[in-house]
Amino acid sequence: MTKPVSPPPLNTAFLPSPEVNSALATHDPIVAFETTVLSFGLPWPSNYQLGQRCEEIARQLGCTPATLGMIGGKVHLGLTPEQLESFCRPGADVTKVNLQNMSAALLSHKHGAFTVAATAQICSLAGIRTFATGGIGGVHRDFAQSHDVSSDLIALARYPVAVVCAGVKSILDVPATLEYLETLGVPVIAYKAENFPLFHACKSTIPCEIRTDDINEVAAMCQAHWNLGGRGVLVVTPVPEQHAVEPYELEEWINQATRAAQTGRVHGKAVTPFLLKKLEEVSKGKSITTNMALLENNTQTAAALASALASLPETDA
Repeated sequence: MTKPVSPPPLNTAFLPSPEVNSALATHDPIVAFETTVLSFGLPWPSNYQLGQRCEEIARQLGCTPATLGMIGGKVHLGLTPEQLESFCRPGADVTKVNLQNMSAALLSHKHGAFTVAATAQICSLAGIRTFATGGIGGVHRDFAQSHDVSSDLIALARYPVAVVCAGVKSILDVPATLEYLETLGVPVIAYKAENFPLFHACKSTIPCEIRTDDINEVAAMCQAHWNLGGRGVLVVTPVPEQHAVEPYELEEWINQATRAAQTGRVHGKAVTPFLLKKLEEVSKGKSITTNMALLENNTQTAAALASALASLPETDA
C-alpha cells in the first residue's frame, strides 16, 4: 500500500521575494494584491500593465507591494516581472485558487491565481494586514435558485485583514451581500464616500453606517476591531468620478449580460467570469477602463491605510 503524502503546513510553502521578506522582518507597510483579476478579470496586455502600475503606486507611497501567486507548489509573496507576466499572458495554464481547492492546487505544482478569499487567507498566515482589490464577491442575484454566495464573505469573517475595494462586484446583489456581512460581523467602512459605492458606479442610495474621510481613523477602527477579537474589515472607496459609470447605464449592461448567461445556461464558477466578459462587450470596453481606474485608486487608499496601520502598536490578532 502506498504511503499517503503528508504535505507540510501551508506557511512553510511560502516563498517571499527579498523585498517582501525585508518588509515583513522590519514590520514596514505592505500592500498585497490578488492574481485572479489579472488571469481571469482583465484582457492582455491591460492586465500586465495594471499589475505593474499598482505595484509602482504602492512603492511611490512608501509601501512594499506583494502580488500573491502560486508557482510550482510554492506560495510566492511578491512576483518578479517575468512571474507577473506568466499570470497575464493569453492561454496561460492558470488555476483559480480559492479556499476550497487551495491544498489540491498546492500539490498540483501548477500556476495558481488567488481569489480575494484565498489572498485574505495567505495574508493572514503571512502577517500582512492590508490587501487591495477591485471588488469583492458576494450574494448572487439569482440566489433563490442558485444558492450562490462567494467564499470572499466567509474569508472576511475568518481572517484579520483589511480588504480595500470599490464595493461588491456590480453583477451581484449588493443589499443582500451587505446583510450577509452584517450577519458575519464584518465592519464595512466607507472611505470618502457618502453611501456604499457600486464598483463601476461611484454613487448609490445604499447607506453605509460607518464612514470617514480620515485614513488614520480607518486604521484605528481596524485595530480596535482586531483587538476586540474581530477578523476581516471591508474598506470601500468609490471609483474616481471621471471614470465612473452612471448607475442606470450600469444596470442595463448587467441586465444584458445576465440574459446572455441565462440563454447560454452558464452556472456555477463560470458565471462571474462570463458576466464580466459580457460587461466588457456590451459596454464597448468601458467596464475595463473603469475597472483599471478603480484598482489604481484602491491601491492608493490601501497604501495609505497600510502606512497608517504600521504606525500603530502591534496587535495580537
